[in-house]
Amino acid sequence: MKNYFRVFSYANRLGLYIPFYIILTLLGVVFSAFNLALLIPLLDVLFDKVDTAEVLVEPSNKLSIDYGLYLFKSAFTKTVAEGGKERALVFICIAIGASVLFTNLFRYLAGLFNSRIKTDVLRNIRLDLYERISRFHLGYFTNERRGDLISRITNDVQEIDASVLSSVKSLFKEPLTIIIYFIVLFMISFKLTLITLIILPVGGTILSVVVRMLRKQALQGQQSLGRIVNILDETLGGMRVIKAFNARKKMVGRMSDETGNYRRINFSMAVKRELASPFSEFMAVGIVIGILYYGGSLILKGEGALEASAFMSYLAFYSQIIAPGKSFTGGISNLQKGLASAERVFEIMDTTPKVRNKPNAVPLKEFREKIEFKNVSFGFTEHLVLKNINLEIEKGTTVALVGASGAGKSTLADLLPRFYDVTDGQILIDGTPVEDVQIESLRQHMGIVTQQSILFNDSVRNNIAFAVENATEEDVIAAAKIANAHEFITEMENGYDTSVGEGGSRLSGGQRQRLSIARAILKDPDILILDEATSALDSESEKLVQDALTRLMANRTSLVIAHRLSTIQHADEIIVMDAGEIVERGNHLELIKAGGVYSKLSTMQNIFIDVEEQT
Repeated sequence: MKNYFRVFSYANRLGLYIPFYIILTLLGVVFSAFNLALLIPLLDVLFDKVDTAEVLVEPSNKLSIDYGLYLFKSAFTKTVAEGGKERALVFICIAIGASVLFTNLFRYLAGLFNSRIKTDVLRNIRLDLYERISRFHLGYFTNERRGDLISRITNDVQEIDASVLSSVKSLFKEPLTIIIYFIVLFMISFKLTLITLIILPVGGTILSVVVRMLRKQALQGQQSLGRIVNILDETLGGMRVIKAFNARKKMVGRMSDETGNYRRINFSMAVKRELASPFSEFMAVGIVIGILYYGGSLILKGEGALEASAFMSYLAFYSQIIAPGKSFTGGISNLQKGLASAERVFEIMDTTPKVRNKPNAVPLKEFREKIEFKNVSFGFTEHLVLKNINLEIEKGTTVALVGASGAGKSTLADLLPRFYDVTDGQILIDGTPVEDVQIESLRQHMGIVTQQSILFNDSVRNNIAFAVENATEEDVIAAAKIANAHEFITEMENGYDTSVGEGGSRLSGGQRQRLSIARAILKDPDILILDEATSALDSESEKLVQDALTRLMANRTSLVIAHRLSTIQHADEIIVMDAGEIVERGNHLELIKAGGVYSKLSTMQNIFIDVEEQT
């Protein structure tokens, strides 16, 4: 039950709400029991069993239940003695009405406190979960299925609401109701109540077995639902490929298999869950029948001190225990699915981000001199992707990384903003290791433009101003002009207020890339990382984007990754990488004269250009 209490730790001011909730719930249950207790004097009036000559002894403790009963009996007998049965009947009816009013009033107020706790918990869990996921390093998202993460933050959190938070009534109010009702039952007849309590553990044992099976299957069900969401996410994201390769039936088959598995798990859970409520009701009714027979036989034989009116009230009380008992057992059964979801949510909460700030990390206030890679090695696993990299990037210079796919260029660039941490060696900025610098302040000095432009389903303006709070209209337009984007933006139907669509789907590749460049320009970073920013564009778009990049790189420190060597010929230094190592370095002319790997790559690209021109 550790996860159960952990869920409620996310409630705001829980320590303030819980006492009020307990008091209000207790008062609601007490008045509910009082409603039924009034049946005894009501039946006594109807059956002419009221003894007005009974001597009532006032209890010494005025805060006890006995004193409350004394006051009621005194008022009741006085009413009967002075006004007769009819006035006594009116007295009882008024008392029942008042009791019902207070019962529902306290129930309503308790419900308000319960709702406040639930809404606080849901918001805080979702926010904490989202915040935790956003802190994970990029490798985490490579290893985990995106659909499963989405399922945890949506379906699993919602299941916590439906099962765990909604169980407060079942697991607190209902047991409290049962306890208070049993206290009253013991007061009416100790012997009868003791017999019923002996039978109850049998049902509890059977129920505990069912609950254990439900918990295991609930976890399997939530995992299956996560796989379904993942298939859906992959389908929506890869619909073009699915249609192009006629793979629709294959994807439908995958979805059919997983939804079939989810159906089997849910049906198996339903068989066990639906058993809990009927079984508890059957047990309760069976006990009531036994009470009816045993107590009735005592009254018929004239044995015992139990009056008929008290016995009928006893039956009424016991019958009212059936509903809370069913709700309690049903709540325990439903709770298992919520606890399985909570387990999946807290699994993410308890995952420690591999890339995080040191306790004594300092902010990077400015970038003054240079970036250094000292004997840097890195591997996602034991296999190293980068091996013993040594590189210096002076402030204001442009360094280009070239090489075949898989050479480690992008990985090297990803180490600088600490998307990953080095396996060995150090990366320093102005002599300070990046691990000693606060991550947020480090990235604040950097602007990144990648091959795949990442845009959000929002307006053009908000995409450009994404990283800058309180950006003015003039700032956004100025950045767009430098990025060669202002012209096409103004031609759009709503200008800068036009939505770019999901992932920028309403724009061409060149337009998306120029918006990404405008976003980087508006941020005005000291350090630029350009990861193949023009490789996916046609010649015309490439020219516009390259012009925008040239403006962006002016007077900035730039780390450029490029496949097209024509875009980096003017770099201050070109680093040629192969299999995670630096194999050549120098400027364009030096590397051409060396006749090595770079010279061969340049020759191959010139040949391809000639072929394109001939065709």
